[in-house]
Amino acid sequence: MTETRRVICWRHGQTDWNVENRFQGQLDIPLNTTGVAQAERAARLLAQLRPDAIIASDLQRASDTAHALARLTGLTVTHDPALRERFGGPWEGLSHAEIAAGWPEQLKTMDIPGGEDMPTVGARVAEAIARGLEKVPEGGTLVVASHGAALRAGIHTMLGLPPEHLEALGSLSNCCWSVLGPRRLGGWRLLEHNAGSLPEDRVLGDDR
Repeated sequence: MTETRRVICWRHGQTDWNVENRFQGQLDIPLNTTGVAQAERAARLLAQLRPDAIIASDLQRASDTAHALARLTGLTVTHDPALRERFGGPWEGLSHAEIAAGWPEQLKTMDIPGGEDMPTVGARVAEAIARGLEKVPEGGTLVVASHGAALRAGIHTMLGLPPEHLEALGSLSNCCWSVLGPRRLGGWRLLEHNAGSLPEDRVLGDDR
């Protein structure tokens, strides 16, 4: 085994646009009051995992989520624009209903006109995580505060899944996280997905 570190992929807290079901993309929408509370609650849990480094998207909803954990751990947040959400082109700022009315066929496959495709998003997110891991010692933990679609694409890429299997990974809820750990023969495996609580005895995976 060449990789001994863990990666916690943490989605930002709630925004008003999440509530309104609007496509945020790379528009810089802040956390709402609920989102701030979600970030503070999740940070108290994640701090118990003793992370060694925190990296985050530079969009404020992810950055502010990351800083809730930084305040508890004393760590510095490193911002990486490659962790931004998927660029949504003309869909950004529109509600689901508005997108459905204007692009009914593209919405079925999430083929955004003028937007990023998911493999491109996954590649940039995976590269950002690799850069973040350079700050983490062997056996350590990296926390990545980012966005729902971006993290799902990044996890998909790190697991080496083919593009047609993207839907095998469900969505990440606001302020929930997924955990990646090493495979015995190299590469990554998914230990937890869309978690909002710590595993019993803080054991990540039950087959070790």
